[in-house]
Amino acid sequence: MGYHPAMPSPASLTVVIPVYNEHESLRPLMDELGTVLDGLAIPSDVVFVDDGSTDGSREVLAELAADPRVRVIQQRRNFGKGAALMAGFRHATGDAVITMDADLQDDPAEIPGILADLEEVDLVSGWKATRKDPLSKRLPSKLFNAVTAKMSGVELHDQNCGLKGYRSEVVRNLSISGELYRYIPVMAAADGFTIRERAVNHRERKFGRSKFGIERYVRGFLDLLTIMFIGRFRWRPMHLLGGMGLTFTVVGFLISAYLVVDKLFGHPIGGRPLLLLGVLLIVVGVQLFTVGLVSEQIQRNHMRRDIDEVDARIARVINPANVPTDRQ
Repeated sequence: MGYHPAMPSPASLTVVIPVYNEHESLRPLMDELGTVLDGLAIPSDVVFVDDGSTDGSREVLAELAADPRVRVIQQRRNFGKGAALMAGFRHATGDAVITMDADLQDDPAEIPGILADLEEVDLVSGWKATRKDPLSKRLPSKLFNAVTAKMSGVELHDQNCGLKGYRSEVVRNLSISGELYRYIPVMAAADGFTIRERAVNHRERKFGRSKFGIERYVRGFLDLLTIMFIGRFRWRPMHLLGGMGLTFTVVGFLISAYLVVDKLFGHPIGGRPLLLLGVLLIVVGVQLFTVGLVSEQIQRNHMRRDIDEVDARIARVINPANVPTDRQ
């Protein structure tokens, strides 16, 4: 995935944690995090993103915000993990950003090792080498990761591990919509960032239950096709749509030219399916070329819109002026 020996060490850290109905896990999670962050030699802060919780998580987070290192972002409703991550990234202030789930299955003790790896690469993706989940989750996950690695060329054992580390420039470059957060390493690799996989400790779930079912793997395959398109043609949609449109149009004109010549030799062409095919290819080709031009214009404006949408989802930020402080 690449090696980058000249990178400076991160001078500060933000931990981003999406939260949806995990009230029992939040206090012990913050206790563990506090111990780890106290042992770091750099300033650090924690951004919790409440994604419309209804189980009392919001009240627990408000209590945790008494810690000067903690900020709480409250979204107006449940927009999904991707939207929560984008909100957290938008408010991250650290040179390094680490994401982890709120269910205590990710081990905060892995943070120092991830920070060390970020001195050499842009993104560190966790790998739950010994996964403490039931077989019904492990088997579909293995298939999902194998298909993703094969189709994307990004050879990771665990694309969707919540425990990841990023240099800040990666976070600033990400634009995640819907459930595309599963493919963050693929998107980062497409943008030229270096990636390393790190085996991390994975723990059994103590409270609550998983928020994801088997149907997410079906949606995940469709998302992978989207990512394959985005990765190759995000900045140049005209190369795909315009290329297809030009090809269809040229083939349609060639077919039409052949039929014109055939007509000049006295052969009837009015009822021939080839005539319909030629006209159809020309019409579809012109349409694809036009869509390509429109897509180029949309691409130029979409980044600003994504940032505005992230801000619009947020109802309130607790400790909005908080910045990381060195507690050493």
